[in-house]
Amino acid sequence: MSEALPCPSNNTPTPGCSLKTLYWACVHNDLAELQARLDVGVSPEEASQVDSNGRTGLMVACYRGFGSIVALLSCCPFLDVNQQDKEGNTALMLAAQAGHISLVSLLLNYFAGLDLERRDQRGLTALMKAAIQDRSECVVALLMAGADLSSVDPVRGKTALEWAFLTDSFDTVRRIRQLLRRPQAEQLSLHYQPEWPALAQLVAQAQTQASPTLLERLQATLSLSFAQSPQEGGVLDHLVTVTTSLASPFLTTACHTLCPDHTPTLGTRGKSVPELLGTAPPPPPAPQPPQEVPVPQVFSPYQSPQSIFFQWLQSRDSTRTQVPKILLSKAPSTPRQYELRLKPSGQQTLALPVWRFKERKKKKKEEAT
Repeated sequence: MSEALPCPSNNTPTPGCSLKTLYWACVHNDLAELQARLDVGVSPEEASQVDSNGRTGLMVACYRGFGSIVALLSCCPFLDVNQQDKEGNTALMLAAQAGHISLVSLLLNYFAGLDLERRDQRGLTALMKAAIQDRSECVVALLMAGADLSSVDPVRGKTALEWAFLTDSFDTVRRIRQLLRRPQAEQLSLHYQPEWPALAQLVAQAQTQASPTLLERLQATLSLSFAQSPQEGGVLDHLVTVTTSLASPFLTTACHTLCPDHTPTLGTRGKSVPELLGTAPPPPPAPQPPQEVPVPQVFSPYQSPQSIFFQWLQSRDSTRTQVPKILLSKAPSTPRQYELRLKPSGQQTLALPVWRFKERKKKKKEEAT
């Protein structure tokens, strides 16, 4: 874990790479194109380029599991590893909830300034999201890196362990309890003497016993004995499993840690490899608030009301025709006058109204005749 990842070299960029951006190389998992873009030089705008979901190339690579792309992006300048998309997800959240333990380890070990307690729009951290999805290996890696197990979400008020209970993530619950029983990898310190606690008792017991019989020797020869680790479980087992795919308590006999006085402890944030080696890329520029430009105050001389009136007349353009607004309304129609005749008591039908103009017309015809 103390070896630094390979940084971009000073090779000549491939032709035509200027037509493709850093985001394009990350999305298409094009390692050669990404190397060429980093060799040419990356601007802050290109490093922070996002898609319609607000995700950078690092976020997409972490979500899809492009390990080589993520490893190469650790040397990319102006890259904000804590940048969030429209839902509030960071690159660490996307890798943790997807279960990419190798990418989570890359982000924790080789990206300086990684914020483990950054929350999404629902108030969930990367540890909570990994616990909900039952990504036990990612949960252990986050806890070893210093994630706060006691933090709660603002909506339900649940910790990562309680979220694991609610979502039936029993493997995550078991691993968290195992880490709580042995929260420190004391085997990686210089003060630890690797030995087998039961070795002295077994030697004394073997010396007191009589010589084994032929049957006991035969049984011992045919039986397979599996030696158990002197200290099983805890942080050290996870470290050895992730780095070497083995499980042995005698790791201290083969390697040494960079910080022997600060062994990996549950809930304690350690420094990343670039921070320890002093090769961390420069942080991204902080967004600056817009500066207010002072407006010069211009004092106009006093003008009489008469001059103001003449200026108003001159400012009006004579070529502009002002069309007055005309409201059109239809004349109301005269109500028709009619009277209703009462229905006779013996009839069952309605009586038609007698129109006065018809009566007048009828009288005029009679008078004319």
